[in-house]
Amino acid sequence: MSLAHQNEPVSVSHPLDMLERTVEDNGWPFERSGRDELNLSVAGKWCDHHFCFTWRDDLQSLHLSSAFDMRVSEVKRRSDVASLLMHVNAKLWIGHFDLWPEDGQVIYRHAMIFPEAHVSASQCEALLNLAVEACEYYYPAFQFVLWGGKSAEEAVAAAVLECAGQA
Repeated sequence: MSLAHQNEPVSVSHPLDMLERTVEDNGWPFERSGRDELNLSVAGKWCDHHFCFTWRDDLQSLHLSSAFDMRVSEVKRRSDVASLLMHVNAKLWIGHFDLWPEDGQVIYRHAMIFPEAHVSASQCEALLNLAVEACEYYYPAFQFVLWGGKSAEEAVAAAVLECAGQA
């Protein structure tokens, strides 16, 4: 994924203003639903990813979440997805996947602390890029467990095959 870069430093009063400029520069549809929240959509290979960014003044942090368009309702499937979460999260350096207990939704989440609200365009781009990359990479594994009836081990092995060489 290639992102448009802002080279000039920009002085903004709110961290989501910087993120909004980055999103606009990349032409992604978004909605600023309030001073502290920005929602956007990014087209992926498997699905469109919908991200919600939330700024918390009291924590000086930017939280990102993306819910997959899938729900885990069966008890057995929840156990299988929980096992998959353990495997997937062990491989992630930044961010993590959760299974929301109320409705069984699979969610990617990450938060970054920005002391004194100093945020740069490159930080915003990196945060979004890593989130898209993680969601794209592991989406098939969740599909294999939920719709393919595979175990967590089978799903990870099938979904995250690393190809070597060229065809």
